[in-house]
Amino acid sequence: MNESKAKVLVVEDEESIRRFITLNLNAMGFEVGEAASGEVALGLLKSFAPQVVVLDIMLPGISGLEVCQQIRESMPETIVIMLTAKGQDTDKILGLEIGADDYMVKPFNPLELIARIKAILRRTAGLKETKEIICHRNLRLDLAANKFFKNDVETELTPTEFSLLKVLMENPGRALKRDEMLDAVWGEDYFGDTKTLDVHIRRLREKIEDNPSQPEYVKTAWGYGYRWQQEP
Repeated sequence: MNESKAKVLVVEDEESIRRFITLNLNAMGFEVGEAASGEVALGLLKSFAPQVVVLDIMLPGISGLEVCQQIRESMPETIVIMLTAKGQDTDKILGLEIGADDYMVKPFNPLELIARIKAILRRTAGLKETKEIICHRNLRLDLAANKFFKNDVETELTPTEFSLLKVLMENPGRALKRDEMLDAVWGEDYFGDTKTLDVHIRRLREKIEDNPSQPEYVKTAWGYGYRWQQEP
């Protein structure tokens, strides 16, 4: 899919910000839908069917966090980028814990948002163009179908969790630096911090490990990064 033809739903209650984001996305060729509340956004999910949702955390009525949670339950492959106010570190972590793929702190340059959207779309499209299947013990990652199986039972992963697992499984036994993993999954022009990676690793462990507090697969390389455990 041409990333500039993707559908993006902008969920922001401040009209000036919402329109500014929409104008810039339209200028880059995206098909854009708008919602000023969580209720409207949830109503548009099926009818508009966006590939990407740009979602403000602070919304009237249903909060952005609740909207993100419902997106993850009903449309796990949809990319979610949360918008947070400067200094709201707790909201950033909560958004990532619920399943957001990324976040941006307001005020931000809309060109950076567009670059983030394009990077994630390229990454997920690239996964679907391959026929490769990666297996490890009772785990199977089907890149073409964009599906993950544990004990032959499908487990839903977010687009970022899927890409992160791919990077790990393709490098068994190798300790990967945090910055290296950020570059591989979020792109070399990503300016976020390593907390984003750590939260996604924690969520990934909850989905693939039998005991997330004592992981068998995703090991921490202390002071360095993470390693995919090659042997039991």
